[in-house]
Amino acid sequence: MDSAAATEGEPASENVPPAAPPAPGDSDDRDELASAIPAVGEDTPLAKALADNARRRIHLTGRQFPKPARPRVITVSNQKGGVGKTTTTVNIAAALAQSGLRVLVIDLDPQGNASTALGIDHHAEVPSIYDVLVDGTPLLDVVQPCSAVPNLHCAPATIDLAGAEIELVSLVARESRLQKAILAAATAGHDFDYVLIDCPPSLGLLTVNAMVAATEVFIPIQCEYYALEGLSQLLKNIDLIKLHLNPDLHVSTILLTMYDGRTRLSAQVADEVREHFPNEVLRTTVPRSVRVSEAPSFGETVMTYDPGSSGALAYLEAAGELADRGAARDA
Repeated sequence: MDSAAATEGEPASENVPPAAPPAPGDSDDRDELASAIPAVGEDTPLAKALADNARRRIHLTGRQFPKPARPRVITVSNQKGGVGKTTTTVNIAAALAQSGLRVLVIDLDPQGNASTALGIDHHAEVPSIYDVLVDGTPLLDVVQPCSAVPNLHCAPATIDLAGAEIELVSLVARESRLQKAILAAATAGHDFDYVLIDCPPSLGLLTVNAMVAATEVFIPIQCEYYALEGLSQLLKNIDLIKLHLNPDLHVSTILLTMYDGRTRLSAQVADEVREHFPNEVLRTTVPRSVRVSEAPSFGETVMTYDPGSSGALAYLEAAGELADRGAARDA
């Protein structure tokens, strides 16, 4: 499963000092409540991590994210496997939905891991994104609500999608079938603020469909030695699609995943990525987290499985940055 890898030693969220958040939007009360948590020195790293998480929870929990002026269609892509692509898609989606926005996840990976993480049924007989791409079924006919998170919906992937790459070759407008389905759904009156497309770890026709359908590319990059391996090829493909198929496509967001603050390697990789992409990289980094990796096995995102964990707080923070950047561009 494409999931952020786990490491032991994450502070247990149940030990985070409880703090009832103030009313959404009351930043002064949030600051006052956060400043009441005693300062903890570097000589007690576990206590410091717990105190930092408590402050982050106060600032983040209950905050309503700004609505974009128009629906944002974002494809989450990186042909390198194991970088936390699916994990990032479902957790960012859940964080946005929990913060007052309506979100649709389109699972375009034949493995169906995003569908699993959202608790969406995706066995072979279920209407899925395969029917939309190959048979022209309306997108809204295959969308299912996520029971654990209000405002979050998913167009699931079934195993049938594994053959779609071959079947799409002979179809008319094979690269733009998902784009047309999303546009038709908009014409039919869908009210999603965000559409997040989870791509397979490849650069085939499914990924091309995702990039033609979207205006933004969101790239998760792991903080490890091979982080930039293959990224240049991905950027070349994005440029080709922009040139020939979708002039509005651009890389808007890069998120550093699997960050381990105890290692110099993670810091070096993060610095290198920020140097190359100063405007695209989010300030937030997602740490290696046991809770993030456990959540899909319960059919949940970490946002509902353990909302106080460091992984959940990181994704909530990253989703807030994503929403704020979009609002700033709209202004």
